[in-house]
Amino acid sequence: MRAVVFDVGQVLYRWDIRALYEKLIPDRAMLDRFLAEVVTREWHFQHDRGRPFAETSAELIRRHPESAELIRLYGPRWLETIPGPVPGMLELAGALADAGVPLYAITNFSAEFWAMFRPTAPIFDRFAGVIVSGEERLVKPDPAIFALARQRFGLGAGEALFVDDTPANVAAAEAAGWHGHLFTSAEAFRAVLRELGLPAAAAPAATP
Repeated sequence: MRAVVFDVGQVLYRWDIRALYEKLIPDRAMLDRFLAEVVTREWHFQHDRGRPFAETSAELIRRHPESAELIRLYGPRWLETIPGPVPGMLELAGALADAGVPLYAITNFSAEFWAMFRPTAPIFDRFAGVIVSGEERLVKPDPAIFALARQRFGLGAGEALFVDDTPANVAAAEAAGWHGHLFTSAEAFRAVLRELGLPAAAAPAATP
């Protein structure tokens, strides 16, 4: 075990479409309906598979012309769907990097949105490699994206800990030969690092 491979959304950074649209739709019932029927998570996930926003938004506007302006705002204001980092995780990733542990990521992420997001997230300056599904047109839990990661990162069976918040992705990583951890919190992840003998696993000292 010599490296850690992270998921990004809901592991290192929070992601929530509501964080954008609650600013634009003040009526709670209308907001809930819009997120359930128009700009849905399922619609968004097309971007992770490599589809451009220009195509997906045009299709959605044809189905929901009454929401055209709100749909158009999704692309240019997408960064507002990232409310901030997951508590404790950027600090923990930084501590691992400080200890010399190679860090990598495999993320289901639009290539377009990644290009917007990456400059806002300097933690990835400390990563040795990141595989973005929208760039590769492969998404987790497809075994092919894990095979690509093993080859590109040079991490064989048993050499990496993979952390993700989706059970199917963790199972796919384990099938590829890595150790998997289903993410719930920074504290639980720190305990797993300690169990595996990876550095930077101690809890931070209390502030006097």
